[in-house]
Amino acid sequence: MVSEYYLGLMSGTSADAVDLVLVDFANDRIQLTATHSFVLPSDIRHKIHRLANPADNEIDAMGQLDRQLGEIFADVINQFLQQYAIKHILAIGSHGQTIRHRPPGTLQYPFTLQIGDPNVIAERTGITTVADFRRRDMSVGGQGAPLVPAFHKAIFHSPDIDRVVVNIGGMANITWLPKSGQTLGFDTGPGNVLMDAWILKNLGKAYDANGAWAASGTTNDDLLKMMLADSFFAQLPPKSTGREAFNLDWLNTHLAQTNLPAADIQASLLALTAQSIAQDINRLTQADCEVYVCGGGAYNLKLMGELAQQLPKAKIASTAALGIAPEWIEAMAFAWLARQTMNRQHGNLSAVTGAQREVILGGVYFA
Repeated sequence: MVSEYYLGLMSGTSADAVDLVLVDFANDRIQLTATHSFVLPSDIRHKIHRLANPADNEIDAMGQLDRQLGEIFADVINQFLQQYAIKHILAIGSHGQTIRHRPPGTLQYPFTLQIGDPNVIAERTGITTVADFRRRDMSVGGQGAPLVPAFHKAIFHSPDIDRVVVNIGGMANITWLPKSGQTLGFDTGPGNVLMDAWILKNLGKAYDANGAWAASGTTNDDLLKMMLADSFFAQLPPKSTGREAFNLDWLNTHLAQTNLPAADIQASLLALTAQSIAQDINRLTQADCEVYVCGGGAYNLKLMGELAQQLPKAKIASTAALGIAPEWIEAMAFAWLARQTMNRQHGNLSAVTGAQREVILGGVYFA
């Protein structure tokens, strides 16, 4: 059998690691063939987070980091290809690193910006690279995000039962996959971003392993209610968000009138993520359904337990129950999106992003 290999490269909002996958699309199947994850150095992660927050004199910093990330991404790909002795890759789908996302409704001229220079990736690897997926959707009035629901539909749809796929990275988004009817999807709000920022500030840890610190605290109902009153949670889809909206400054405005133990705040942030996700799932359906979680949040045992408590009628599991480990789904999606682009097929779903029409996404950088 002749393989049809594409690489998918993903660096998410948390900027903790670069995920790389090899996907074989031969005979119209979707087969995850090999995987690799590279932890980003802390100084690079710091530069990304600093650029993600508006400041003065960003252009030089952005230009350098764009090139630096392009070199890092290319090195990761070349090491991966050498390790697995892989040849004949048709294209790389590179999401890039988001450093600013301003969806419609936030500015007169909405935009989104991902860096990690695809020119460098194509040149260093010798492989055609597809990148900058989100801006074409925004050019036709879309949010530019989320883009993964089209892939979720391709790989996880069931004609027998309603399903929801929940991606919990820095931000959280859901994909509604009814057994019949239209696929929907949108951002629900913060995923891990606030919990990660709070534990880093207080304990110097990058994330709350298994939600253990949150589990040691008690959810403060007043704080939770105050945070859930943010207008984003009541906003109807299509909608998307990012670090620009949910960050430590946002949290500090809600903490100004409180004097809570730090662990209680962490517990409340976990409850915020779980309840905002559950609230949106309940808006989609009150019936029995299957909920599959991917992204780093799938490994937060406390968060998964909270979701189960909030959604008692749903069967909740990680995407591992469907045969794919949760950490690889997004990178696979960008391999799939690269294939869509190379085959001149649309990659967005207008019902998800709010785009005026479905379009071919991304720019192609030929090797």
